[in-house]
Amino acid sequence: MTSGDDRPVEVLVVGAGPTGLVLALWLKRLGVDVRIIDRAAEPGTTSRALVVHARTLEFYRQIGLAHEVVERGLAFAAVNLWVRGTLAGRATLGDIGRGLSPFPFMVIYPQDQHEKLLIQHLRRAGVEVERSTTLLDFEERGSLVTARVQREGGTPMTCKALYIAGCDGAHSRVREVLNIGYPGGTYERLFYVADVELHGKVANHELHVALDDADFLAVFPLQGENVARLIGTVRPQSVAHAEKLGWNDVSPGMLERMQMTVGRVNWFSTYKVHHRVAQHFRRGRAFLVGDAAHIHSPVGGQGMNTGIGDAVNLAWKLGAVIRRSADETLLDTFEPERSAFAERLVATTDRAFTFVTRDGFLARRVRLEVVPRVVPALLRLPAFRRLMFRTVSQTMLNYRHSALSQGKIGSVSAGDRLPWVPVENGSRSDNFTPLESIDWQVHVYGNAPRALAKTCAAVGLDLHAFAWSKEARQAGLLEDAAYLVRPDGYIALADSAARPDNLTRYLDTRGIRTLKSSPTEPMSLIHAHHSRWH
Repeated sequence: MTSGDDRPVEVLVVGAGPTGLVLALWLKRLGVDVRIIDRAAEPGTTSRALVVHARTLEFYRQIGLAHEVVERGLAFAAVNLWVRGTLAGRATLGDIGRGLSPFPFMVIYPQDQHEKLLIQHLRRAGVEVERSTTLLDFEERGSLVTARVQREGGTPMTCKALYIAGCDGAHSRVREVLNIGYPGGTYERLFYVADVELHGKVANHELHVALDDADFLAVFPLQGENVARLIGTVRPQSVAHAEKLGWNDVSPGMLERMQMTVGRVNWFSTYKVHHRVAQHFRRGRAFLVGDAAHIHSPVGGQGMNTGIGDAVNLAWKLGAVIRRSADETLLDTFEPERSAFAERLVATTDRAFTFVTRDGFLARRVRLEVVPRVVPALLRLPAFRRLMFRTVSQTMLNYRHSALSQGKIGSVSAGDRLPWVPVENGSRSDNFTPLESIDWQVHVYGNAPRALAKTCAAVGLDLHAFAWSKEARQAGLLEDAAYLVRPDGYIALADSAARPDNLTRYLDTRGIRTLKSSPTEPMSLIHAHHSRWH
């Protein structure tokens, strides 16, 4: 952005972490004109968020990113539970989600490397992150947002956009300008995070979680030999001087009991854990996404993945409205869909985090005596392991109560993520392949009625008919039923009778049109808005 550059854009993205980068990438894939700014002079250089879950990889597959993340990352194979320095249980993960997802594992991919990959793909799409650029304020007038931004050492300049998306973290300037509350709290315990050179039996590319009387430690494997991420508690007597803490202030007892030796410390930081959810995720033409809208404990590695889920949810809806393939009321579904999940996630991780870190006789007894007996037994049960995968991977996340969800067939409801089904059909290895179009589509597993095919052709919907199979039945799908699938891979309409009139009624009442049938190229919209503005 050059001084005085007043070129209007369709979406201004504030913040170039994974959430903002994914939002910009999806929007560009949908043909939307994007600007993305960040006040930092350069991308992050520390690993920070590590785990990339299956649902995120599924979203990445839709835009051609998944293969690179899996190839560059580390799929760890097991999780170990330690209690007072003794191995209490071990669960082999491997392909823990086999049959549930094309990515039945968890991938370790440090955030600094992750961001570099996203930036590379965004650059190939013709968008550069505008660094050292701060959002000062913005205001909405009619059908445009006018933002004032400033490059380091420069003078304030304006940027006009149809919409603005705050992906600018827990201290979001977008949220401040909107004056949206961010209620929640901060946990008392102080934690440290360190990327280290590690030696000992835990340096085996597996995840280790250790519980002790007053300490907690998690050891995450990193790509390479004898390197790991440590997350643990700081000694209570050190908390008063948190800003001056270093590696030598870490409780040594836990490390000794687990027979760990730390060589070089590549990065060390302390932090407090917060749990907050914004009172609103949207106001007018402004949206809050990722940490700007919600933050929670690191239990389960959900934070970054949840922010990416927010970005995908918002991107296809903004793309549809901007390209006039949907009425603007579609944007009203962003907040209820994503805030409901954020509230549940914060509550769930809050309970888990409180249990892991709480002091007191009863808490210690449960943590050190009950958990070692119960958890290893549960981890040996295939049903529990599959439930754990579906929960942590976010493949179980649903929008059943959304205004966009209609119908239920057996165990599959509208609002559910489309169940994954492998298929044997030449160019298609599974039923997720068509999702790469990022457009509305209809799926039938069995025989598609001619009347349905005719209606789909008339309204510009792709109809994908898959042979009925044992795998489709096991996934909970019904033979010959019709499933209208949203651009993000969630079921919008489930109709056991595959009725054409039910499909057209759904689309008409919600003002939905496909990208194919969109009457207007996206840039003509911003030009029209811009001319009215002047």
